[in-house]
Amino acid sequence: MHNADDTLNLPDEAATIALGTRLAHAVQAGLVIWLRGDLGAGKTTLVRALLHGLGYPGRVKSPTYTLVEPYQAGEFEVRHFDLYRFQDENEWEAAGFRDEFDGRNLCLVEWPEMAQGLVPQADIEIDLQILENGRAARLRTFSELGTRCLNAL
Repeated sequence: MHNADDTLNLPDEAATIALGTRLAHAVQAGLVIWLRGDLGAGKTTLVRALLHGLGYPGRVKSPTYTLVEPYQAGEFEVRHFDLYRFQDENEWEAAGFRDEFDGRNLCLVEWPEMAQGLVPQADIEIDLQILENGRAARLRTFSELGTRCLNAL
């Protein structure tokens, strides 16, 4: 189900941070958000801003080597996945990742294509593209929950 498609201009890092902060005020428990984009496109910057916007006071690091970092951010249980170094389906099962997508956790997934067929369908997909001046963020929704979230932006 494809309900919304919008592209935002993000001229600088502050604009990416502002988008993450706005998202923090619109997200709901159980959302699956896919984050796509080349290395350096701003995926982790966006996640960091979203977590801080939810009230998480600590350091937010990219889970490149651990594949997932759990956070308690206000009322939210957040799981930040970075699947860039993901290897195979056995790793997915052994790590218990399937259990993290429980309809209660807010799941933010960088590089979802690396675990194609394993990662649940996104409610929202954010594709960050590097432009000559800044970034562009294409936001698409694939569920009613995702559409409600983006409408609340």
